[in-house]
Amino acid sequence: MNQTDLDRADGFIDSRDFARVARAIGYIDEHFREQPRLATIAASVRLSEFHFNRLFRRWAGVTPRQYLAFVTAHAALRALSGPASVLDAAYTLGLSGPGRLHDLLVTLDALTPGEVKTGGFGVDMSYGFSATPFGTALLAWTSRGLSHLAFIEPGGEATAQGELSALWPNASQDRDDEQAAGLARRIWDAAAAGGGEGGALQLAVRGTNFQIKVWRALLELGSAGPTTYAALARAAGVPGGAQAVGNAVGANPVAWLIPCQNVLRKDGRLGGYRWGAERKRAMLAWASLRRFPPAAGPGAPDRAAAGAAR
Repeated sequence: MNQTDLDRADGFIDSRDFARVARAIGYIDEHFREQPRLATIAASVRLSEFHFNRLFRRWAGVTPRQYLAFVTAHAALRALSGPASVLDAAYTLGLSGPGRLHDLLVTLDALTPGEVKTGGFGVDMSYGFSATPFGTALLAWTSRGLSHLAFIEPGGEATAQGELSALWPNASQDRDDEQAAGLARRIWDAAAAGGGEGGALQLAVRGTNFQIKVWRALLELGSAGPTTYAALARAAGVPGGAQAVGNAVGANPVAWLIPCQNVLRKDGRLGGYRWGAERKRAMLAWASLRRFPPAAGPGAPDRAAAGAAR
């Protein structure tokens, strides 16, 4: 399957279009106080109003003006003093809401020491590339479950595959883009619809005992909404170990499902993200819009924005 096929698979937008949406979200988040016009937002990502409006609505499920109203209303309610930006504080305090990012049941198992020691000798692994709501991803799985989910930039397929092979040097690897696309549909259709089909999704990952402990805690705590490194450290049983926990979060081998994008700094800042800060912000926005969609009636976005600004 070539890149064009990947871009068109499953109705997800391609990595190039996702990059435009992510930049637009960043622009709206930064300039919401100015209430920019649609033409201004579209120009920030070098698209016409028509094409940008259609692209954004396809990805977000709402128009850019509705998202602007959504951001404005939440930021007005959550404005805080201190070093955190108003919007980052809003993410911390509830923009993403109390609900789970996804309702697909996820269970996690660790690889055995023997599997890790031998580099996957005797393990049959399949992998594939698929479009997702957040750009192209590389997924890899064995009979025990999904072991790897990493986002990649355009043209990064060979590098991503090389990194996977370095993690599993002795495993048998077969490419299956069709099954990868099926897994992506299962993951993100469940997130969009608020439920999943086919029971639990099993993860089988490699990591140290400490990393596995942190990832288990992250599945429990982070899936409920935004959290902090300090809170995650307490949940993992290592209060005061926020830095070590942060390192474990950064080593997460399964993006989105082990929701490291939901771990924020204690001051409300979004912080870094292994697959890019723009993608992290877009993930939080995408999840928020599916939990608390803006009013869709005629004129509703304008009224919401005006009400929030008063």
